[in-house]
Amino acid sequence: MAESLEQLQRATFEYFMRETNLANGLVPDSTRLDSPCSITAVGLGLAAYPVAVERGYVTRPDAAKRVLTTLRTFRDSQQGPEPDATGHRGFYYHFLDMKTGRRVWRCELSTIDSTYLLAGTLAAGTFFDHDTAVEREIRETAELLYRRADWEWARNDGLLVSHGWRPERGFIRHRWDGYNEALLLYILSLGSPTHPLPPESYAQWTRTYQWQRLYGIEYLHARSLFEHQLSHMWIDTRGIADTFMRERGIDYFENTRRATYVQREYAKRNTAGFRGYGEDCWGFTATDGPGPARFRVDGVMRRFWDYRARGIPNGPDDGTIAPWAAIASLPFAPEIVLPAIDFFRREYPQMTSHYGFKCSFNPTFTRGAQRGVGWISKGYFGLDQGPIVCMIENHLTGVFWEIMRSCPYIETGLRRAGFTGGWLGR
Repeated sequence: MAESLEQLQRATFEYFMRETNLANGLVPDSTRLDSPCSITAVGLGLAAYPVAVERGYVTRPDAAKRVLTTLRTFRDSQQGPEPDATGHRGFYYHFLDMKTGRRVWRCELSTIDSTYLLAGTLAAGTFFDHDTAVEREIRETAELLYRRADWEWARNDGLLVSHGWRPERGFIRHRWDGYNEALLLYILSLGSPTHPLPPESYAQWTRTYQWQRLYGIEYLHARSLFEHQLSHMWIDTRGIADTFMRERGIDYFENTRRATYVQREYAKRNTAGFRGYGEDCWGFTATDGPGPARFRVDGVMRRFWDYRARGIPNGPDDGTIAPWAAIASLPFAPEIVLPAIDFFRREYPQMTSHYGFKCSFNPTFTRGAQRGVGWISKGYFGLDQGPIVCMIENHLTGVFWEIMRSCPYIETGLRRAGFTGGWLGR
């Protein structure tokens, strides 16, 4: 099984090798024609390079050259309130033109997507520690980019961080509350040596958590599986806990394991009667879908969406399964993830192509079905590829977690958030 996981990991990593613009290091959001750059995909690509170097998928000098090109692009890009800039106050627009690196689609200056971009820069700055001109510049540039993010500004006079900002209208009114993928956002913002959030921000965030009991399992709830996974790709939460988790006698690693089991149980029960769901066929997360469409299937009127953050137990759910969501839970529940991977390979061979598993499929969507299997996504998303590469490694060796444990800003942020125990000590 380890060999097949490595094959999947290598194929998945090829997305970053082949799709990246080598002139500026920008990574497309997806393989769709004319896709813009997603800064989250860039951050995940930066995280994937250290894993690929350790695995021998790319040489260290080649990886370092690619990483430095990316970091220089963000270091030298226009920062300011202009509507066509690349970023502002050390944060970056969600989507950028693949050639110019400028804002597209009048999208938001995204604090969460900037978080994953900055986490990727820190991963690169931590890993590339050799005394060469290229690797020294990687470290210096990663440090500069992280220090430039103005988290104080991003909280817009409140304790919780805003989702983002637009030059046309100012701050987005929604803030990062409730348990979700923003754990890493708060850890990086607390760890900042230049513009840190106060510890009270983290305490306020945890007050918005929802502890639930689903299918007999108690856990800290979030609807989509990616909300449980993306921060934990970077942070090794085994044995460390904040006040909220200490009071419940578990850590976030155990919580994500429970969330993974809840997802499988939802698919087993399949109370909405979607086709294909079962013990080994699950994975409800942010992913592409067959919609927008609405038609009757098996006597039931179904509504289908395109890209949507699907979740449980109350949806949105339209019958779309994302294999990457299951794979990204490998470190937490391999005993149920490995059978799911085997199932996807065996029952849906059409799901695999040159970059590993395609992002999603929907057996219930029967219009234009491919040989009776339903709808299958035609492409890939960078958001899916990075977690597959890094979570397979965290499962097999823990090397990526080890790299991030060496990042002093991660440790500082965790301590300021009140984490103790495990590899943090007391």
